[in-house]
Amino acid sequence: MFPLGLLRLFSILDGLSFVILLYFSIYEKRILGNEDAIRTPGMIHGVIFCAFVILLFFSWDKYKWSLKRAGLVFVCALIPFAPFFLEPSLKREQNSPS
Repeated sequence: MFPLGLLRLFSILDGLSFVILLYFSIYEKRILGNEDAIRTPGMIHGVIFCAFVILLFFSWDKYKWSLKRAGLVFVCALIPFAPFFLEPSLKREQNSPS
């Protein structure tokens, strides 16, 4: 499972935590006026993102990805909902015989 399986897991967690963070930042903070609404979800998302980046470096090294491939995976972590589209590609790569 390590590191590609963990990268897949943290890719999905990053996508989900970003969607949750968007909810708290738009609805709770802007509409309801709760200024502290994004403190906890923001911290959780930040920790998940940092773990994702660390796992990305491990995967890049272990699977000898090109800079283009590693860059694409990283950019997908920055675009909302992109991790959900990245997941099938990572799953195919994990299941393929090396």
